[in-house]
Amino acid sequence: MPRTPEPDEVDLDTIPAPHPVFHVEQALLGALLLDPHRLGDLTGISADSFSTAAHAALFAAISTLPPPDPAEHATNTHWLDQVLATGREQTRGLTAPYLHALIQVCPWPRHAPAYARMVEAEHARRLLRAAAEHLVLTAHDASLPHPVQTVLDEVDALAAVVDDIAARFPPRAGVLPRTPAPPPTTAPDHAEAAEEEQLLLATATTRPTDVESVRWLLPGDFTRPLHAGLWRCLTALARRNEPADPVTVLWEAQQRGLLDHGSDPGDVLRLLAEPAGSVEHWGERTLQRSLLAIADHAGRRIGAYADDPANTPFQLVVGARRSLADIGAIRTRWQQATTGRIPPQRPRLAATARAGPPTTTAARSAHAARAPR
Repeated sequence: MPRTPEPDEVDLDTIPAPHPVFHVEQALLGALLLDPHRLGDLTGISADSFSTAAHAALFAAISTLPPPDPAEHATNTHWLDQVLATGREQTRGLTAPYLHALIQVCPWPRHAPAYARMVEAEHARRLLRAAAEHLVLTAHDASLPHPVQTVLDEVDALAAVVDDIAARFPPRAGVLPRTPAPPPTTAPDHAEAAEEEQLLLATATTRPTDVESVRWLLPGDFTRPLHAGLWRCLTALARRNEPADPVTVLWEAQQRGLLDHGSDPGDVLRLLAEPAGSVEHWGERTLQRSLLAIADHAGRRIGAYADDPANTPFQLVVGARRSLADIGAIRTRWQQATTGRIPPQRPRLAATARAGPPTTTAARSAHAARAPR
């Protein structure tokens, strides 16, 4: 019969094992405590890079204190005592035995730069995950007065994190993450979205000449397949300059097979017979909802990549940029819808140059001279 632990007894089986980066941080700190001069070999790492407050406090103490004389450090613990006292100013739980344990678990102090690189890689993963989560929360915040602009600001912040990771971790191979993408979520205002799309379709049927003014709206922006198909019918009739009314749209829908999946022709006619407002207004509402949905899906997909420890930093960069490209495309259409112009592209970091075939005239001449005759 299993023993029931006492109320004040800690069940060690319920405590999750530390992540691998915890042991990497221990090895790095142990290397620096044993050989403080190795701090000069590390670049791009700070106290914020560590996953626990205790490790961050220790690294901050090691970084701020003057390094000891190597010969003196080998004979006494004076410098270690200073590190402990300084670290305790931020984290009171630090103890001298823990510092000695860190020294003991470090396999090779000379591998400190490699350990630091691993710590930075995990820190980059945490930053990317946090930025992606913030984007998703913003996309679902119904209290925002300007939701699209606020979401696009978060997209820029996320893209800046991706660019920073790309700058600090040179590419090895442009392989996309193998992490499965999360399924799309249902918008909380799905019924409202369907109603507004119906008003858009009905109004566009009544005023087909206005369809040309919303060329930035695409079938993929609609939440229901039938609505997307009817929008294709309307745009096709407008492009062919043919009459548009509920009957002609219904006939076009039949020609395109939209009624093959159980759609009632009478329901389609009724859907197209109740216009209200303007095509531009409902089109902009539909595009806004689509942009927020795409931002939500991109944020959750990037978050899923960051949650998968098998993904390298460069795989995170490749996957994140692929996801952000979807937002970039609809962002351009949103700018066209609201201002009538295409927005300037956000500057990107220069790609790493790769060797290629000779392209200069001299190189081609030399190549031709070596060719067999």
